[in-house]
Amino acid sequence: MLDPSAYLSFLAQALEEDVGRGDRTTMALVPAGAEGAADLVSHESGVLAGLSLVEPLVRILDPGARVEELVADGSAVGEGTVVAAIRGKARAILGAERTALNVVRHLSGVATHARRFVDAVRGFKVRVLDTRKTTPGWRDLEKYAVRCGGAENHRARLDDAALVKENHLIEAFGSTGPAAIREAVARLRTSLPRGMPLLVEAEDQAEVEAAAEAGADVVLLDGFDVDGLRRAVAWVQALAPPRPLLEATGGITLEAVRAVAETGVDRISVGAITHSAPALDLSIRHRARPPA
Repeated sequence: MLDPSAYLSFLAQALEEDVGRGDRTTMALVPAGAEGAADLVSHESGVLAGLSLVEPLVRILDPGARVEELVADGSAVGEGTVVAAIRGKARAILGAERTALNVVRHLSGVATHARRFVDAVRGFKVRVLDTRKTTPGWRDLEKYAVRCGGAENHRARLDDAALVKENHLIEAFGSTGPAAIREAVARLRTSLPRGMPLLVEAEDQAEVEAAAEAGADVVLLDGFDVDGLRRAVAWVQALAPPRPLLEATGGITLEAVRAVAETGVDRISVGAITHSAPALDLSIRHRARPPA
């Protein structure tokens, strides 16, 4: 569940960025005490995320404002669906609407994109995960949206797990390859807190074997083609337990993800879920009211 109270300063900063010293148009045209009403409407099919942030956002400008959420986060919505009803001072609704739309459109876009990947591999036991390729300052919200879409979160921060990549090997040992991977895993096993996952990125079959034999919990198959994924899966499945999990990663597209799932990998991580998700088309439609 999303706790809106954890994001009050984020929302206030976003609103200040948009409003500045005041909405000049609204202040000139709309009486200060006028009541307003508006609906948040979806104009395309998708998955909703972030709706509970709308009320605290509007209430920064009008503490008495109320937002009735008509659809729950994680729900599929169709074109024309009214997802929320907003009531409050007309000036507040007008002042907050663009910021509210920016937040909910983006998070719903992430949730929708995640759902597309999850749907594409339905029927397989593979898990779809995001990555740390998130918008600075938005990570927790984007990862929440990923979960709304039915996918799972990779580590949120560098302190959640150890993940050995090529750059670590170059900086630590001056080179990459199976020997460097074995040495890195050996060092980490003596320094990591008990129970912390140890992941290793591999770029060919030799590195897969080195990582697995050294005791990695998860081996990331970076940029492997389908045949390479199948070879890695077959080799690991032939090992005696405990076997590492295999995670396909590296530029996996929506069009290719089902073929990747068919290879038998345990996990697929997709950076595009967060860094390339198109915003869901939502708008705020104001309700007409009788003239004063």
